[in-house]
Amino acid sequence: MSLPLSRPTDTLSPSEGERERERGTFRGSMGECLRRILSLRERAGVRENELQKGSRCVLCRALSWVPVFALLSLAPGIQAQVPYTRILNAESEPESWLTYSGTYRSHRFSTLDQINVANVASLRPVWVYQLKRPGVFESSPIVADGVMYLVEPPSTVTALDVRSGRRLWTWTPSMPKDVKALGFPATNRGVAVLDDLVFVGTLDAHLVALDAKTGVVRWDVKVAENKTGHSITCAPLALDGKIIIGISGGEAGIRGFLDAYDSSTGKRLWRFWTVPAKGEPGNETWGRNSWKTGGGATWVPGSYDPALNLLYWGIGNPAPDWNGDVRPGDNLYTCALVALDASTGELKWHFQFTPHDTHDWDANQIPVLVEAEIGGRARKLIATANRNAFYYLLDRETGEFLLGVPFAKQTWAQGLDAHGRPIVLPNTEPSTQGTLVWPSLQGAANWYSPSYSPITGLFYVAAREMGSYYFKAEVEYKPGAYFMGGGEQELGGDKASGAVRALELTTGKRVWEFPLHSPPWAGLLATAGGVVFGGSNEGNFFALDARSGKPLWDFQTGGSVHANPSTFLVEGQQRVAIAAGNALFVFGL
Repeated sequence: MSLPLSRPTDTLSPSEGERERERGTFRGSMGECLRRILSLRERAGVRENELQKGSRCVLCRALSWVPVFALLSLAPGIQAQVPYTRILNAESEPESWLTYSGTYRSHRFSTLDQINVANVASLRPVWVYQLKRPGVFESSPIVADGVMYLVEPPSTVTALDVRSGRRLWTWTPSMPKDVKALGFPATNRGVAVLDDLVFVGTLDAHLVALDAKTGVVRWDVKVAENKTGHSITCAPLALDGKIIIGISGGEAGIRGFLDAYDSSTGKRLWRFWTVPAKGEPGNETWGRNSWKTGGGATWVPGSYDPALNLLYWGIGNPAPDWNGDVRPGDNLYTCALVALDASTGELKWHFQFTPHDTHDWDANQIPVLVEAEIGGRARKLIATANRNAFYYLLDRETGEFLLGVPFAKQTWAQGLDAHGRPIVLPNTEPSTQGTLVWPSLQGAANWYSPSYSPITGLFYVAAREMGSYYFKAEVEYKPGAYFMGGGEQELGGDKASGAVRALELTTGKRVWEFPLHSPPWAGLLATAGGVVFGGSNEGNFFALDARSGKPLWDFQTGGSVHANPSTFLVEGQQRVAIAAGNALFVFGL
């Protein structure tokens, strides 16, 4: 979907196209008139009555009164069709970025190679889009048919012309002034597209479908009650006829779930409860009826294997966070990866990384789907760098544990047993006086994306090196309030750092690392050009050699990078995008 402009909008003249025509009234083509009106409306201070006075074209004068969303719906050449088959085959369409992680396999890897190790040093900004209001900008844009769809914090959806950054439409939900965001910033990580709709979750826990051409609301469903601490910061995942959406609110003691909705109607198709109720398998891991306020949020998108029809999703921490006394047991399915039948939401298998977690180590990290040989046998695998500082390989058909090794400093476990269960060291639980443990509650990794390159065979992760003093306190559940049972005091400043690390896929062995001044909040992108893109808290967006980690290029954005890079083509030319500070930057050669 794009508005075909002969030149960038900032070079169009209000009277262009009329100078060669005879004086008097004429009727331009629909496309010509739409382009002229939309271009003029982008100019500061141009009002509809001025458009009427300034045009001698009958159709232009008529169209000048039409709302922008209606003009866009009339514009010839606009496409807004992203059927499931396109997303399913996204690997063969690298010119677009059709789903949160690029493809269902979540490699965050692109086969584009115009930008490569030989020329990346010449990368420069092509355009920059400034947010309408400041906030924590974590959106991973979707790019399809000449349009970029992103979310401005906390829940505003904006469509941009991918060539120039010109705003095509924007939609902001009406939310209560006292909307709750307990335990996380008021942010959003992106949209999903399917067919002619754009889908977004809102901070007040609604799932909304917008017309991709116009931004008009097609349906709006209430997923949960925000007053009890439920919220949505997760980007939806679009499958065949259904939208999968996760929930935030673990720090408020919600009972977590994952939902599927009919993409056409908004009807809920299934719900998987991440904390099982009485009589359900796993409930025996929750003592004292603690399952009712057990947490287990689902606030980062998962991955999907269409051949197995399995949906893989990471589950958040149990509640309360630091006082595990009130919830004896392993607390399934918190801090776990679950494999669900995408058609029914039925649990097929689970793997719990951190049983009875008391350090807030959510398993909300992106699961990366790969194929490799393990022990002389070809396996379908999941690779993930967990918040608890261990790198894991699991069989994605069965959930079998295959590998677990540290990728960052950790002082809480002697290691993992043959089944992947941690061998917890003594004196590592939170205490009233404070217990020093690595990693911090923000983990050795967090929500941002890793990357995997099938060319190098390396798994890239932005690692966080920071410890914390963990404190335990008494806690009582109150709906819509923090339910945490303690706190932490991080070892920040010079005692903390970060690094981009390249791990050998099948062993977790570190091949190289690129040091960072502070623990990062930015994801990574690898490309067939042999480049890995990443960002830092200090505002640097940079490119590294994918094989060696050698720095090749950097750009100071002026704001912290708390987002994932992506790449696509614009009129045949490769672009790379990143959100930083309160702006979205698009780079090209």
